[in-house]
Amino acid sequence: MSQTIAVLIPCYNEAVTIAKVVDDFKTALPDADIYVYDNNSTDDTATIARQHGAIVRFEPRQGKGNVVRQMFRDINADCYLMVDGDDTYPAESARALCDPILNGFADMTIGDRLSNGTYAEENKRAFHGFGNNLVRIMIKWIYGYGFDDVMTGYRAFSRSFVKTFPVLSEGFQIETELSIHAVDRRWRILDIPIVYRDRPEGSRSKLNTVSDGIKVIMMIGNLFKNYRPLKFFCIITVLFFLAGGALGLPVIFEFIRTGLVPRLPTALLAAALMFLSGLSLATGLILDSVAKMERKEWELSVYREMEH
Repeated sequence: MSQTIAVLIPCYNEAVTIAKVVDDFKTALPDADIYVYDNNSTDDTATIARQHGAIVRFEPRQGKGNVVRQMFRDINADCYLMVDGDDTYPAESARALCDPILNGFADMTIGDRLSNGTYAEENKRAFHGFGNNLVRIMIKWIYGYGFDDVMTGYRAFSRSFVKTFPVLSEGFQIETELSIHAVDRRWRILDIPIVYRDRPEGSRSKLNTVSDGIKVIMMIGNLFKNYRPLKFFCIITVLFFLAGGALGLPVIFEFIRTGLVPRLPTALLAAALMFLSGLSLATGLILDSVAKMERKEWELSVYREMEH
């Protein structure tokens, strides 16, 4: 039997571009099913997409993460190609992203906009490049894996990846969550350079650089705590220990020298910080054991999914 490809296009008010996006991907992947999930658009996105041959569905919960969650639940395919509906990603690269998935060489392929410099040339929105680099640096420091482009919305996934991926985010944090999950669960990742183009005239970005950037950073911290609790709480342990030592050592030296503790509140605060340091370490050790058990259960779920 031939392998199936599903093109997933989450959309919110993309009437200006959706017709071209659907047509381009129908040309690039003529045997694929094109799904457009309309996320409470107030324009004619859904009508235009249906007129051009897309399978249109609706997601009432606002946010890209909510749309992706429902897409992954609803759709069955051998390869899932996710792309934004803003006509910034080239359909000509679709086959390059899908083939490694279908051939079993990768579990997630990433449309890399940064390596060839096209994103920096085309994207004129302030701080977007800085935010992308900041997230890349944080993931590299925490997980030890260097993504070429961590925030791209152009990706392909295997069935096993999609059906065992627990979507937690509601909005634009979904790309970061996908990337961190892939690294932490040791999925095979492949970067595919693509030629990026900016939005056409009349199309408007829904991404808020500041508020969505803060949500992405909070998502990284939350996933860091969940996926690597021992490392996370060890950092907190060290901070409490240093603060407690800085406050407590002068008190100890003064007690050794005079036999007196004149700064009792400082001594109590130092003792409390040392206690919190030990408590944080114990918390990290316990949660690390829980995370390892959860990882084992997740690995078994992947095996069961791959047997289908």
